[in-house]
Amino acid sequence: MPKTRVALEIGHGTSLRRADYTAAARRAIQNALWRNSLTVAPALGFPKEAMIVDVDIAVQKPDQVDTDALTDMFPYGQIAITASHGGLDIAKPDGAGITVIANAAIVVSFDMERA
Repeated sequence: MPKTRVALEIGHGTSLRRADYTAAARRAIQNALWRNSLTVAPALGFPKEAMIVDVDIAVQKPDQVDTDALTDMFPYGQIAITASHGGLDIAKPDGAGITVIANAAIVVSFDMERA
């Protein structure tokens, strides 16, 4: 399958009070998605369901991201979400917790070989 990347969107999100890595990841995905409207599927003659969407979420504790809970953010396409080490944990000045910063990279591809 000649998988061809056609778009890359990048976003960031935070969890200011609860140190919730999944919430920060959700906000990072929203930040990447909600400022554009991709029309590449119809422009290339593909149905929207043919979009291959690979999402990488970077946080300091990737094992605390519920990637399954994030797939509902995508209305169509073949979604694969992974969490990897990155982002930032910022200590609060009073020492009572952290602020979580997550980064998201969303890559949209298509199988360019038609059946």
